[in-house]
Amino acid sequence: MNLFPGTTVSLTIQDIAFGGEGVARLNDFVVFVPFVLVGEIVEAEITEVKKNFARARLVRVVQPSPERAEPQCRYFGDCGGCQYQHIAYEAQLRIKHKQIADLFERLGGFPRDVVAPVIPCPQPYGYRNRIMIRSQWNKPEQKLNIGFIRTDNRLVVDIEECKIAEPALNQEIQKVRAHPPPKGGIKIVLRVAPEDWEVPRDSFFQNNFFLLPKLVEVVRERLRRSGSSFLVDVYCGVGFFSVETADLVESFVGLELDQLAIAAARRNAVTHERRNGEFNCGRAEDLLPVLLTRFPPINTTVVLDPPRKGCTPESLELLRQVRPGQIIYVSCHPATLARDLSVLCAEGVFELAQVIPLDMFPQTQHVECVADLRCKPCAGTSDKPDTNDKLTLPSR
Repeated sequence: MNLFPGTTVSLTIQDIAFGGEGVARLNDFVVFVPFVLVGEIVEAEITEVKKNFARARLVRVVQPSPERAEPQCRYFGDCGGCQYQHIAYEAQLRIKHKQIADLFERLGGFPRDVVAPVIPCPQPYGYRNRIMIRSQWNKPEQKLNIGFIRTDNRLVVDIEECKIAEPALNQEIQKVRAHPPPKGGIKIVLRVAPEDWEVPRDSFFQNNFFLLPKLVEVVRERLRRSGSSFLVDVYCGVGFFSVETADLVESFVGLELDQLAIAAARRNAVTHERRNGEFNCGRAEDLLPVLLTRFPPINTTVVLDPPRKGCTPESLELLRQVRPGQIIYVSCHPATLARDLSVLCAEGVFELAQVIPLDMFPQTQHVECVADLRCKPCAGTSDKPDTNDKLTLPSR
């Protein structure tokens, strides 16, 4: 294709890729365009040309989709925080489900029907309980910008409010703007503290309180159905999943590298009267070999809630060797999740029973997933994990 930056083209959008960009083709040459929907005809300006694809900037929607919505945020399209405010919420859920099913089929060879429908958030706006804003000196305008990274470069777009943040955080944004940082290059974390949980300033906690009860319900139901008596909570943070599921098992152990988070986890267990477990501080690769010998593998569930980059190869191989009866893997990055599950399920060691997506991040490309894996019995054993107990979710 003789495409050059600055060229204006007419495109018909054929798909929405993982990450939120629309996919179009010019004589089989792929062009990615943001802020579009499938079926739309758009005018776009080419901004980047690579060997196998190009990227373009949306200029005009010639024929809009009936599922196009009016964004609630005046910064949408400039701010890089949201990708889907132009899409009706029901369509967002359907798009995310297709993207997850595509990834699992392509990266792991898993059947598409293993992915359940996406559980919606009861509050698609005003849900985030944690945001990070940045300061940057705007030299042309001789002012300090306070806001988020732009969608098209690494500059900061100046904002006065965030439509997906909880109202309390928007009040905090105004306080920061009234008393700005002394210079650019400063990151400011704003957070609404969860009730009855101690969370150190830099420790992880789920950013959506409105869908959090459903996430707990899904994890508890998967654990209950496995019949496991013991729980090993890896990357446990402040002990959230350990504490929320401790009543379902005889004993649990949590492990986490963050020392402040482990100290908070111990206090959270006391607050919630969970006395049948303990928390250990250290690297998963170092502690797992010992901790997994404490409990009979077939009666043990391992909960994994790692950072976006996923689990280390050492941890995945150890789990393949020990073969706990169940692994519940919680992830906010479906591609990383599909990659790790493919490793765990290789050669039939584990079987993927179901993936339950939850829309913890409405208006954005992100989605949380809970994957339920069951250990397949070794040759000569009669233990059969129940891998066909699909979780029945309430209809939307």
